[in-house]
Parts: sequence; structure tokens; C-alpha cells
Amino acid sequence: MNVRVGTAGVISAMTRPNHTLFFLLLALVLTVGCKSPPPTTQRQEAPSQTSRHSRRARGTLGEPGDFDYYVLALSWSPEFCHGHPDKPECASGRFGFVVHGLWPQNTDNYPENCSTQPGLSDPTRMTDIMPDPGLVAHEWSTHGTCSGLDADAYFDRVRQAFASVKVPPRLAAPGRTFSITPRDLKQEFLSANPRLKEENLAVSCGNNYLTGISVCMDKQLQPRACEGLRDCRANVIKVPPVRGGEY
Repeated sequence: MNVRVGTAGVISAMTRPNHTLFFLLLALVLTVGCKSPPPTTQRQEAPSQTSRHSRRARGTLGEPGDFDYYVLALSWSPEFCHGHPDKPECASGRFGFVVHGLWPQNTDNYPENCSTQPGLSDPTRMTDIMPDPGLVAHEWSTHGTCSGLDADAYFDRVRQAFASVKVPPRLAAPGRTFSITPRDLKQEFLSANPRLKEENLAVSCGNNYLTGISVCMDKQLQPRACEGLRDCRANVIKVPPVRGGEY
């Protein structure tokens, strides 16, 4: 008996149908098609340099100075460096919270790339709190240009915003991994910063590890309620230590 397989995968017999062959081929197709995907690892790589924090609102082209408030995005460097050990900030391993950015934000979106105004002539002047010149340049072109300030004034404001937030003692330089709820993490920030309220903060995490915390501020850098930010939904998160500590 001659058997022919058509381009559409239909098997036809030149004389009579061979049901046994048909069902054997059908079983083979179903077996191959139903293979389970490979399991994912328990802990995935940390977010990239440009997407450490998630904002529910979407970015839009904007006009310089046209925004509602600032988000001071503080990144937890030990977790970032877990997945990006070759980045400049990870060479020393001495950083805890570092400034990811001071982002102009609206209640329903956020402006980006508002002008081509030049950035700092010497980005390394910010590397004590933003320990990567590439990050400094990126944050200016993407977010700083929307502030309505020139680069010098914007980064002065970044430094002022960072200096206004005190990092809780337990998070200054932990020597080993510890676990904490997002709510308790906020409470530690509130205890260290009496002028802040819970609504001014948003905790971010990835795979149940702390990735950062955002502090919402008005244009005068006074605390302000966060809007359009995702808060960590994990029940408990792990806080990795600075280099030399124990995971």
C-alpha cells in the first residue's frame, strides 16, 4: 500500500485508510507537542540597570517641567549586583542603597526624553551616590531633561533629595541576609524618618528579594503620596547583605 503525507499533514491512502498508522502518528504528535517547558530557577536575575523599579503608568514624551511630583528611586545594590557583577557599582561591593534616579512623575504617566540638553561635563561627581557614570548619563537624558532644570541644578536636587532620607540602621550595611515583610521595611524607614508617612513609600522586590524603595516627593522635595507605583506584593522579602556578608 502506498501512503502519502500531504503538506497540511493529512494522511491519505491510495487504496484504503490505515487507521493503525494514523493513530500512531497522532499519538506521536501529541506527545511532542505536550512536553512541559523547562523549570525556572528559584531566583532569577535582578532587573536591568534601566528598569530596576516598576511603574504602573506608562512613559510618554513630555515637556520639560511639566509633571506632578518626583520619585526618588533608591536601588538595593547587593541584589542588583547579584545578577550584574560586572557593573561598575559592583566592583567594591560596599554599597547598600544607591540612587537609581529622581524621576518626574504624573499621576497617570511619566514623561521621558524631554530634550537634548547636555548632561554633566563630569558624571563622576555623582558616583558616590550613583556609582556608575553610565547610569548618571542615562538618568539625565531619560528623566532629568524632564525636570525643567539644567544638568547641574538637577543633580544638585538629586543629592538634596537623597540627603533628606535617612537609611534605617539595619539597612545601612547588613552583614548577612535577613527576611522582613514589605510593611515592616516601610515601618523601619518611617521610624528613621519621622516626617515620612507610609503613603510616601513604595517597596519593590523581585523573586522575593528586595530590589529597592521609592520615596515620593513634591517639586520642593517635601513628602507626597505616591501614585501610579507598584508596591511589592510578597508576604516576606529577603534582604541580601553587602559584600562580605552571608547569604
